[in-house]
Amino acid sequence: MDGLMDVVQSILGAGPSVMLPIIIFIVGLIFRVSVKKAIISGITVGIGMIGINLVITVLTTNVGPAAQAMVERFGLNLTIIDAGWPAVSAGTWAQPIAAVMIPVILIVNLIMLALNRTKTLNIDIWNYWHVSSVAATGYIVTKSFFFGILCGILFTIIIQIIADKTAPKVQEYYGLEGISITTGSAQGYAILALPVGWLVDKIPGINKLDVKPETIQKRFGIFGEPMIMGIIIGMFLGLLGGYDLIGILQIGMNMGGVMFLMPRMVKILMEGLIPIQEGAQKLLQSRYGDREIYLGMDAALATGSPAALSTGLLMVPITLFLAVILPGNRVLPFGDLATIPFFAALVVPSRKGNILHSVISLTVVMAAALLMATNFAPVITEMAQGIVKFPEGAAEITNLDTGGNFLKWIFLKFSELVAQVM
Repeated sequence: MDGLMDVVQSILGAGPSVMLPIIIFIVGLIFRVSVKKAIISGITVGIGMIGINLVITVLTTNVGPAAQAMVERFGLNLTIIDAGWPAVSAGTWAQPIAAVMIPVILIVNLIMLALNRTKTLNIDIWNYWHVSSVAATGYIVTKSFFFGILCGILFTIIIQIIADKTAPKVQEYYGLEGISITTGSAQGYAILALPVGWLVDKIPGINKLDVKPETIQKRFGIFGEPMIMGIIIGMFLGLLGGYDLIGILQIGMNMGGVMFLMPRMVKILMEGLIPIQEGAQKLLQSRYGDREIYLGMDAALATGSPAALSTGLLMVPITLFLAVILPGNRVLPFGDLATIPFFAALVVPSRKGNILHSVISLTVVMAAALLMATNFAPVITEMAQGIVKFPEGAAEITNLDTGGNFLKWIFLKFSELVAQVM
């Protein structure tokens, strides 16, 4: 088992910019794309992912310190630290059940495709850790390896179904033809935010407020340009963090850069995926008529949308405010604050890009997420114990990505119920 874990860690350690080209090349050959096209597609996707990761690095290295400055400035004192998704991911892959889940996820996905129970081929192996974290939760709570595998299988099926159901709006709004989003965090937040958004749309007065990048640009001219919106939101975060004038201007420019560059990086990645998508559709149509297939991808593709990025960035101070006022919350949001735009990936298309409605929906969900993350802390702490260096002064850790994820929290409760019966 240790040898298998070493292999898995080595593969995953290469990162998505190396993994994706290899996966795209193999998938391209399976779908009878020429070797030349498969190689070019794989390399193009890898380059696009490098670009996306570079822009995300700019995002996280600016939003993270701003959030920390807000925490210190407002004297927030909560006992459970949000250690972020990297810590929980590391804790997940350290569990003996995690390595087994990679072939299990692939097999379940292929069986569902063969039986026409899904349209999505989930090639986002980098994010298989979301499924493995659910399997690890079931294993830690019940001490049953097989129950953990069962949890992982059920979660895989749920991911496939949600990816299929949300794909039409994802493709229409983001312009990502033939793509579905299979990231567990985006789906976990959407499953609550979508019905909340539907209710928000029924509130008199609020339902008439159309706050989209396009309408902002139409009404306010240059201030509606994505890069200008990014600068304004970035300066707002710097102001809340107590930055000096230079610091405020720097974070503003960096966020403007993120808004400007991210759509272009996503476009490069999509150029590489188009031949694979066309090959898949051609092969399926020759065998099954009009059957569609989607390529399951990372929620990072959604951050090419100004509305998704704006929604996520505005949620940073809102999340910190909720953490202070929410009764029963013990979580200090920190590590996952910069990843909130990913949580908005499936919410924004359902609100047709309305930033106000998306923010209201996610605010309601984030309040629930903080309480779930508080409840999830003991299991996440055990998962990461001895694997991850805990933040100074933290006896327990959690995160918003897993701990605040409604779907994963349901599996936690399911596991606890089974543990009582066993």
